[in-house]
Amino acid sequence: MTAARATRADIVRQTLADDIITGRLAAGARLDEGSLARRFGVSRTPVREALRELAATGLVRMQAHRGAVAATIGEERLQELFEALAEMEGVCARLSAANMTSTDRRALEALHARCGELVRSGNAELYHAANAEFHVAIRSGCRNAVLQEMTADLRRRFAPLSLAQFRGPGRLAQSYAEHHVIVAAILRGDGERAYQATRSHLLSVRRSFISYAEAAKGATTAAE
Repeated sequence: MTAARATRADIVRQTLADDIITGRLAAGARLDEGSLARRFGVSRTPVREALRELAATGLVRMQAHRGAVAATIGEERLQELFEALAEMEGVCARLSAANMTSTDRRALEALHARCGELVRSGNAELYHAANAEFHVAIRSGCRNAVLQEMTADLRRRFAPLSLAQFRGPGRLAQSYAEHHVIVAAILRGDGERAYQATRSHLLSVRRSFISYAEAAKGATTAAE
């Protein structure tokens, strides 16, 4: 999904995710659909969709008689989420190294080049969108529909956490460098190296996310 095609639910979801991750919305804060709809100038439908997606990630919890409330993702849950995604996307990369067509490989190179241009521009939001397309291309190239569906579902749960990591200093360039290793392995048909590089990349994303979240929460606390 490109930035231009971001839906209302995407905007609500990402903004609320950032608010919760940085501590601007404290754990336990009630997320009233009507108030949020007025805040974002949308109907309740995209708000409801965004809250449902955030609940799947763990950033929102549904409580009896209170509805949706902001939540903190536990360290164990976070570790499990990133490990699962790292393994599944690693397998996609391994299969892509064997199964991508020449057209697929050229498209992947073009997406990687586009990411490089966005690193130089320093635009985290546009890089985030291009990054999503990059990972979709690798999933598609594996030529395993079941694996694609399962990994895409896990990616949707991960999506609210993804943009936050790119706000950290130097993360765009680091992400691009990690992508470069993955692309090189896929292009030369080295499935094992593609798997290892992708797995390492996702675990690096986890570290960057945690660093950003801790720094942002510290800044929010200091400002209060």
